[in-house]
Amino acid sequence: MKSLIPGLPEEIGMECLIRVPHDTFPLLRQVCRRWKKAVETPLYHLLRRSAASSRRLIIFSQAHPSPSNESSAAAAQKHPCSLPPFRLAALRPTTGEWAHLPPIPGLSRGLPLFSGLASAGTNLILVGGWDPETWAPSSAVYIFSFLSGSWRRGCPMPGPIRSFFACAAAPDGHVFVAGGHDEEKNALRSAMVYDVGSDDWTVLPEMAAERDECTGLFDVNENLFRVIGGYCTSMQGMFGESAEAFDVGERRWREAENAAVEDGECARTCAAGGDGRIYMYGRGRRSVVVKEGEGWREVAGVPENVRMASQMVACDRGLMIVVGSGSAGGSQAAYLLEMKQGEAAAWQRVEMPREYSGYVQSGCCIEI
Repeated sequence: MKSLIPGLPEEIGMECLIRVPHDTFPLLRQVCRRWKKAVETPLYHLLRRSAASSRRLIIFSQAHPSPSNESSAAAAQKHPCSLPPFRLAALRPTTGEWAHLPPIPGLSRGLPLFSGLASAGTNLILVGGWDPETWAPSSAVYIFSFLSGSWRRGCPMPGPIRSFFACAAAPDGHVFVAGGHDEEKNALRSAMVYDVGSDDWTVLPEMAAERDECTGLFDVNENLFRVIGGYCTSMQGMFGESAEAFDVGERRWREAENAAVEDGECARTCAAGGDGRIYMYGRGRRSVVVKEGEGWREVAGVPENVRMASQMVACDRGLMIVVGSGSAGGSQAAYLLEMKQGEAAAWQRVEMPREYSGYVQSGCCIEI
């Protein structure tokens, strides 16, 4: 068998391959069959992480800024039927570099609105959402592979077409979906899981309560899919503070947890940190708080120009990013915060070039 790189020992050849930039994966796979096979193995990506050659990217579903000086959020409020197109933007937090991901073929008006966004392995998964022109809900699934640099269609979500559902991915390539509402605005308690590798869905046991507009997190420490907040059909728009957690190992929902959201706050900003803790905006959006026992502890004050948070994303190794504005429809700003065992360092401002200054609807983190 020929070596990975002619003239070099096999292990040295692999040491070279694991240090290539992630955006060259599509080219590497075209060089030869051995390189293609190597790049597609889990061992290759494990070695990249071990050698500190992998890169963390924060992925946002972000509005394309309007040509005028008006912010995309303000434009959407004034012209709700002519929302700007959304696309996926990737931020490398350690360097502040931004880039766009390729558009989904056939979607000329951009990404579906309000879709679920999650990362699993070397893939990004976009689930459901609304057609940007007709606002019709969809059950479509789109998968972007960083290995091929291209999109493919996945198996659509089964059951009633749902909107505003909880969505989160496990590290093993499973994407969980729960709650939301159907086309008649009935809140749902049903749940399911999508296997990216086999491209199929499995229906899960129902939650104890209906949960529309709920938030989904995956707890890697306890192997739990958490569904936080939301409201039932009879309580339209009146968000609850309870949560349910699906135990992946036992294949059952645990008993509902009360006070899963800080009193009076919305679960939209909840994020699962790499340390296994749950963080969110609290204290009237003035602070980031962390869940400890039955209560919440303040860990950092929030800069004034992001207190109207559109998104908070937590990565492993204690890194968190907040994107938002200082007022409704205001200009977008972004800050990084490093967390160590629940304690915060100083906020670091992230520059948002005009091309990447649009309103953020959803986000996730991927290590590639």
